[in-house]
Amino acid sequence: MNDSPFLTIVFEAFQVMSGWELAAVILALLYLVLAMKERIECWYAALISTAIYTVIFWDVNLLMESALQVYYLFMAVFGWYQWKKSSGHGKELAIRVWGLKQHVLTFFCLAIVVFISGYLLANNTNAAWPYVDSFTTWGSVITTYMVTRKVLENWLYWLVIDSVSIVLYVDRELYLTAILFTLYLVIVCFGYNQWAKTY
Repeated sequence: MNDSPFLTIVFEAFQVMSGWELAAVILALLYLVLAMKERIECWYAALISTAIYTVIFWDVNLLMESALQVYYLFMAVFGWYQWKKSSGHGKELAIRVWGLKQHVLTFFCLAIVVFISGYLLANNTNAAWPYVDSFTTWGSVITTYMVTRKVLENWLYWLVIDSVSIVLYVDRELYLTAILFTLYLVIVCFGYNQWAKTY
């Protein structure tokens, strides 16, 4: 039998995964597919998936990732409200783009909060990969807000954040979640193309 690295990772993922992680993965995939199609039901899937992941990440000492899931819970409600509010007035929330100035300001603020939280985690907790954990967390905070406002570039931000997250999850032996984020990279490309066409 040919032992490829990918098949080995998949096999290990199924050995160590819990039923809860599997449920969170399925719901997270459902969220992304529905978001790509601009379906408001995506926020229901996001709410349940993040509730499960809050506990999972805490258990493996990814403290910022666990805190991020709490934020996602609130953003699932906020996103649902934003999308529902616009459709309730007979007008759908339109896809928009940010200018260069907005992106530069975003990157600058992200760098500051990542440095501060990474430093605090490194010196005061047993957090794994404190600066990387901080980057994926704060990057996700910003990008999730972009999704709630239907900012087109959110998909490009996710490409970077999800790529870095894969390394983090493999290190923590969350193989199924790492596979999920690999699938995310593919779906994100389709999401960007679909939103760009609509825009």
